[in-house]
Amino acid sequence: MTQAWFATAWFDPNQYAWIPGAAYGVLAGLMGGLVAWLVPRGRAKDFILRAWSTLWALAVALLIVGLVALINGQPWGVWYGFLLPGTVGTLVVGANSYVILKRYRDVEERRVAAKDLL
Repeated sequence: MTQAWFATAWFDPNQYAWIPGAAYGVLAGLMGGLVAWLVPRGRAKDFILRAWSTLWALAVALLIVGLVALINGQPWGVWYGFLLPGTVGTLVVGANSYVILKRYRDVEERRVAAKDLL
């Protein structure tokens, strides 16, 4: 009798479990660099907010896949490879969304104040 698809490992965790976290980490690092460069200058607001929301949605998706893998009894390396970056990304990116919005508001307030001085 063959096993159901959810009873067998989705992939070899010894070789591939690092990929979701590394890929998400690289994307988050690139976005963090762009945020640190562009937000204090008040530039590319639409791009940054949309890309940041997409990064957060990707973290939520990783979290959901990790939970599904855990519930389906996947090996530790499979569910942990998705659950760790999903959890960290959801919390860190989600919390920093408010900081980014506040920084953009601060930049706009400084612009208005500078115009008022003229």
